[in-house]
Amino acid sequence: MPIHVAITRKVIPGKEAEFEAALQDFLGKSFVYDGVHGAMMITSLKEDGKNEIGILRTFKDETEKNAFYDSELFKQWEEYASTLTEDTVYRDLTGLEAWFRSPGAPPRWKMAAATLCGVFPTSLFLNFTIGHWTKDWNPVLRILIIAACMVGILTWVVMPFITKAMKGWLKK
Repeated sequence: MPIHVAITRKVIPGKEAEFEAALQDFLGKSFVYDGVHGAMMITSLKEDGKNEIGILRTFKDETEKNAFYDSELFKQWEEYASTLTEDTVYRDLTGLEAWFRSPGAPPRWKMAAATLCGVFPTSLFLNFTIGHWTKDWNPVLRILIIAACMVGILTWVVMPFITKAMKGWLKK
């Protein structure tokens, strides 16, 4: 299962150009690791005026993510980058934000509409497939099982398809 990591770095004023050049170089070099599936800037220093830059990394799985962050290449980068930045935050993306990973996230109403396009048919599918088997179960257990199936199907099957199919509309 792919792992997405969002990184936010606050760049020291006056170090922006040096940091962006070093980051571009590092992002390119990081692809020597087979488990690195993606690396990109998702926000530019010029966009928000806060001197923060957003970076998104995608790894094949948890093992590959850990191997990359334990690598000498990453340790060298982190040591150098810390001389150009004041603060760094790493967050694993596990929810809706991982489905919408294009640069510049779409407006929330578009994310909600795309999610509805995935949730509605998935809920119908689950109702017609496992709904009749669980109809006599305790309501809390029945809802828990259906919710767990819904989350799994949405995360690994439906939402990757929906976001790819609606990519053009989501970016407008």
